[in-house]
Amino acid sequence: MSQPPSANPRRQAAAPAVPRRQHTISILVENKFGAFNRISGLFAAKGYNIDSLSVGPTEDESVSRMTVVTEGDDPIIEQITKQLHKLIDTIKVVDLTYDSFVDRELVLIKVATTADTRSEIMQIAEIFRAKVVDISVKTLTLEATGSRLKVEAFIKMLKPFVIKEIARTGRVAMKREFQGDV
Repeated sequence: MSQPPSANPRRQAAAPAVPRRQHTISILVENKFGAFNRISGLFAAKGYNIDSLSVGPTEDESVSRMTVVTEGDDPIIEQITKQLHKLIDTIKVVDLTYDSFVDRELVLIKVATTADTRSEIMQIAEIFRAKVVDISVKTLTLEATGSRLKVEAFIKMLKPFVIKEIARTGRVAMKREFQGDV
């Protein structure tokens, strides 16, 4: 006697999980009132989380570039990019994730200091090529730029000194033009 279909172990195998990964999406939009709200609203309405968002003018003052970092599997990201293309202010949408691109983030960190710790903090800043942008008797404010990993490593190195404040820009990104070997 044969087993019912539900008892067949081969039929019960779960579908393989679709890998989720972080995607960096570059969006060129018309620099008009409400464009930012429509784009961020699209993410909110669909329940997509934004890990990082940065927006600023481009070489053309009528156009802004938004860099959005979000997480999802490829079908979800494809759906997001299609919906972004439908917005009236959108000029161009590019998922940079599978291309070669340059990205940077800026961080300002205010660290508590004493006469004993100031030189050690400044040595760490020098290693990370950070700049001292403000100083007081009790604090140093440092500025660093680099990849997300560099910024996170810098923050981690400063944690033992008591970080008083952090301000991060979120990532900005551009596709690399040069694709060959040097």
